[in-house]
Amino acid sequence: MTTTRTVVASLLLAATAAVGTAAAADAAPTAADAEAFVRDAEARLLEHWIRSERAAWVQANFITQDTEAIAAQEYGELMAVTAELAKASVRFDGLDVPYDVARKIRLIKTSLPLAAPADPQAQAELARLATEMEGMYGRGKYCPEGAPDRCMDLEQLSHVLEESRDPDELLDAWVGWRTVARPMRAMYARFVELGDRGAGELGFTDLGAMWRSGYDMPPDAFAAELDRLWGQVRPLYEALHCHVRAKLAERYGTDLVPLDAPIPAHLLGNMWAQDWSHVYDLVMPQGEAGESVDMTALLRARNVDALGMVRYGEAFFSSLGFEPLPETFWRRSLFVKPRDRDVVCHASAWDIDWKDDLRIKMCIEVDGEDFATIHHELGHNYYQRAYNRQPPLYRDGANDGFHEGIGDTLALSITPSYLAEIGLLPKVPEDRDEIGRLMRTALDKVAFLPFGLLIDQWRWKVFSGEIPPARYNGAWWDLRKEYQGIRSPVARTEADFDPGAKYHVPANTPYSRYFLAAILQFQFHKALCDAAGYEGPLDRCSIYGNAEAGRRLRAMMQMGQSRPWPDALEAIAGTRALDAEPLLEYFAPLRAWLDRQNRGRTCGW
Repeated sequence: MTTTRTVVASLLLAATAAVGTAAAADAAPTAADAEAFVRDAEARLLEHWIRSERAAWVQANFITQDTEAIAAQEYGELMAVTAELAKASVRFDGLDVPYDVARKIRLIKTSLPLAAPADPQAQAELARLATEMEGMYGRGKYCPEGAPDRCMDLEQLSHVLEESRDPDELLDAWVGWRTVARPMRAMYARFVELGDRGAGELGFTDLGAMWRSGYDMPPDAFAAELDRLWGQVRPLYEALHCHVRAKLAERYGTDLVPLDAPIPAHLLGNMWAQDWSHVYDLVMPQGEAGESVDMTALLRARNVDALGMVRYGEAFFSSLGFEPLPETFWRRSLFVKPRDRDVVCHASAWDIDWKDDLRIKMCIEVDGEDFATIHHELGHNYYQRAYNRQPPLYRDGANDGFHEGIGDTLALSITPSYLAEIGLLPKVPEDRDEIGRLMRTALDKVAFLPFGLLIDQWRWKVFSGEIPPARYNGAWWDLRKEYQGIRSPVARTEADFDPGAKYHVPANTPYSRYFLAAILQFQFHKALCDAAGYEGPLDRCSIYGNAEAGRRLRAMMQMGQSRPWPDALEAIAGTRALDAEPLLEYFAPLRAWLDRQNRGRTCGW
């Protein structure tokens, strides 16, 4: 690729479009003009999507100053073209056009999570900030004072949080990782300023409003929908929080874990306190409930390696009637963390050519958590392939929550009966461990729910100006207390930038999708279990090997983004409304058990 030629070509295209727009302003546009505009826009966007995706893949797998510059340039050009097309599409507003034309014009405006200002210098700066912050995160390390030879990356620090029960060691790892984010603070403030400017030029009040406009409903209605769903699940979360806090107090003492206050964030087994599964041994049911199946132990006892874990995920989709992954997937994916270079280890799924060049990028650990994560990431890949015959602007999930929820739906089918069927368990055990199994799942999925909300609650307020740069960190911890009942274990100041210690903030990845996925996966699971003819407790259902469940799943996935998401939800679940009732049904036995355990305790914070 010749860089100069690419830039010149992009500028010529922009100039040509500007001339065409100006000329068209003298004559009323027609439906035929709109159709031609959309056809040309899709072709241009697809070309830039592919180029940007290739550059981003290289940058994430080979973090250097050069790869960051290349990725920033390609992403900058993509933002510029997208912004140009979005602005040019305004002349068709109010015109009577076919459904597909109107939908695609709207999707052009929300096809990226970042809008570039018209000024070329601002575009380049915004793209540079976006790639530089992601690179800083990927190569971030904590070096304890006086021990430069003991530097630890996120993976190593996360192991400390997961495995240690020494509060001082936990605190050191927790604080250490957050030193990586401090230098991003000023960069992020400038990033917000430029992103808001770009969104404003597209007619949105700010970048957060642009994000919320991508859900086939007004931005305020989407925010209200999230609040409604949180209201459904909050009592279950609070019951889990109450039990976990009481058990942590037994282990660490009430001086460190008061029984009427938020839980210190470093004690929950996860760098962001979003997943509590690594403290299962401290909070697991005793006596009446028995022990849960230990997925990590099963995998390691059978010497399953990283590639073998991915093969299990592929086999699950194959059992539902999906075609095997392409051979290129196995040659081009990253499965194991390289020893010779920095990479972004955060798990992700890629469709490089928007057709069938499918890949995942993971630093896989052989454990139960990554076994489920692999199913999640493969869900993205199979979804990407299912809709690859749609027009380019429809090659996406019904909404981003659908995309995140597909793989998680299949992970809910990783039940003891499934593990026995694929040979990881010698036989289906007696179901004396239901509460233990549900507890392990709840420490992952229920514990995550408020975290899935608060990241975008913080960003939406940052983008709108309600949270100014001078309050970035304080407002972050206010929201963590409000939603999660979590507090910082040490005093934090506005010199810190704790939101940046979570990948999705410097990477500018919208996060409400994960909350939606946490709700949708249970709706999908119940609908597919019903389609499979399953009768029994929802937490014991596995759709592995069921052709009808696979057919229904594929039918929804093939729709891509061609219809509003309620249509896609109706296709798989028979309803047009998001609903947390299937989630509550799934965890009903655990909720009853938690209520018994919490009698006499002070719950809430």
